[in-house]
Amino acid sequence: MAAHALAGLALALASASGMAKPKGDDGAAAPNENPFPSTYQPYPGEAVAIVGATVFDGAGRRIDNGTVLVSGGKVEAVGDAGLSVPASYRRIDGAGKFVTPGVIDIHSHLGVYPSPGVQANSDGNEATAPTTPEVWAEHSVWPQDPGFSRALVNGGVTALQILPGSANLMGGRSVVLKNVPSRTVQGMKFPGAPYGLKMACGENPKRVYGSKGTMPSTRMGNFAVDRQIWIKAAEYKKKRDAGKLESRDLGMETLADVLAGKILVQNHCYRADEMALVIDMAKEAGYKVTAFHHAVEAYKIADLLKANGICSAIWADWWGFKMEAFDGIPENAAILQDAGACVVIHSDDEYGIQRLNQEAAKAQGDGRRIGIQIPDAQVVSWFTLNPARALGIDAMTGSLAPGKMGDVVLWNGNPLSVYSRPEKVWVDGALLYDAADRTRRPVSDFELGLPGEGDVK
Repeated sequence: MAAHALAGLALALASASGMAKPKGDDGAAAPNENPFPSTYQPYPGEAVAIVGATVFDGAGRRIDNGTVLVSGGKVEAVGDAGLSVPASYRRIDGAGKFVTPGVIDIHSHLGVYPSPGVQANSDGNEATAPTTPEVWAEHSVWPQDPGFSRALVNGGVTALQILPGSANLMGGRSVVLKNVPSRTVQGMKFPGAPYGLKMACGENPKRVYGSKGTMPSTRMGNFAVDRQIWIKAAEYKKKRDAGKLESRDLGMETLADVLAGKILVQNHCYRADEMALVIDMAKEAGYKVTAFHHAVEAYKIADLLKANGICSAIWADWWGFKMEAFDGIPENAAILQDAGACVVIHSDDEYGIQRLNQEAAKAQGDGRRIGIQIPDAQVVSWFTLNPARALGIDAMTGSLAPGKMGDVVLWNGNPLSVYSRPEKVWVDGALLYDAADRTRRPVSDFELGLPGEGDVK
């Protein structure tokens, strides 16, 4: 199969019905709960057995000389060398190699800030008002972004959350994608994944709007604008619940769904004091922060984050590029883990997404140097099961457990080694990348070149 032909397998299976929308008691059109439905369909796969590998199941378990069975697009069984392998399964020798669940990046801008990084493709920030909950990141995602295949091939990334940028206090809805070739973003949408609301604290919103001479221009302005719109959202939700809406408001629909628990809050925030304030604001407004992203000072309030069930999505050691990032330390992840808080390693970068495993290993090493020993199997959860939990998809993926999606990576060595890389990557049981097979590497149309430039190999 030609490499680029892989993209032709994903077909859009759903279309608009054109049926009249139901109306509420007041005559206003009721909102469509799912106006841009996922049309994702798994690629064809086969039943496989990876035998003799070291297995990190994503949930903290390590199995030496382990066996992983995948069939029907699902993980069928995980066990030791004694696990029975049906004769019909394709056996893959994993001796000396390692198996993990597919890598998940909770914070990516692939598709909305794609490569090449030119202004014409810069679609991540709707920086026209301090709150824009009405916009949806999926309406900016370019499926042809070469970054998707780079993340799959070099980083073993099988799922990722695409977020709006952080210019606004409320940047809009995020979307969770399966990392598969597709002609449309609907063909990549992770079926059943909840939406997220991107919020931002601190320097970015006050800088963007302060430079325009509008509110907010201070941190207290940030909170004032946020609180005011949450008050309006609560009023809108009350009317919606009572069937008394006179007209639809797309932004308020998003915020009302946050208050109803249908949409998860993903909050860009660096400083510990601001995270603590946001937790109080969330309690006042009636929503829950799922994860603080970037969170370079999370180590200062690890106990508070644990008590409130909030994940810290962080880098291993990126800090100091602006004042609110000045107090970051490389031991952040280890201190959080040692306190029993939820740790997620994220990228926020088209290159960092290709080595989340290495970033996690760096953070593990920094912890070891201050006396915090974190087993490899636990560290693997930082880029597998923990992000799945923070995205609300952990019942479907994130660990190697029977019945979960067959999102699996076979590494040529320990994934926490700088020398290791993915050898094979399965998404829903379909082998989408094989280092030994040049045809098993997705290539977008954008990468095929211009007519007349010669054959693409």
